[in-house]
Amino acid sequence: MTGAVKIDTEAALDALYGTPKAPSLVKVSDHLTPEYRAWVEAAPFVALATVGPEGLDCSPRGDDGMAVTIEDARTLVLPDRRGNDRIDSLRNVVRDPRVALMFLIPGSPTVIRVNGLGAVYAGADDLARYAHRGAQPRSILRITTREVYFQCARAVMRAGLWSGRAVPENLPSPGDILAAQTDGNVGGPQYDADWPERAAKTMW
Repeated sequence: MTGAVKIDTEAALDALYGTPKAPSLVKVSDHLTPEYRAWVEAAPFVALATVGPEGLDCSPRGDDGMAVTIEDARTLVLPDRRGNDRIDSLRNVVRDPRVALMFLIPGSPTVIRVNGLGAVYAGADDLARYAHRGAQPRSILRITTREVYFQCARAVMRAGLWSGRAVPENLPSPGDILAAQTDGNVGGPQYDADWPERAAKTMW
């Protein structure tokens, strides 16, 4: 590519961006302070990032209350609610415990991030403790925090994430994507029509 300048060293990045401003550094905690705890308790949605031998994974997780449960200032629990059973994230964690969480609170541009180490548990006591609406999770992910901090709000502000915009009409639906991937053998309009009722019956 003509004129392209590849940045491939930390020294080059430092020269390009300079020294981080003080607030970017002092905001980091190794545990949930009372202030960070309040934000995590308010978040119904979190993105879970993991890493494994095959590569990276980022999975959306959410609930009708808190996305995670706080056991103590250094420990978060993420119940594994109903999903597609691919378990890409959990496969990664049992081989590499490094995890990252990104919490979103509807209406707020502030994003809370947590980096730490995860472990998967499926004991009867844990499953019963984190049951919701009469349904137990298949497992739980217990996360020990290493870093907790808030992210710059500009990305959410630029995206207008909570502006109430309608979903673009020309987006392919999940049924469209499945049909295209399988030459019409899976998915299609009926998949989309059936999905809301099917999801409501298997939410937890």
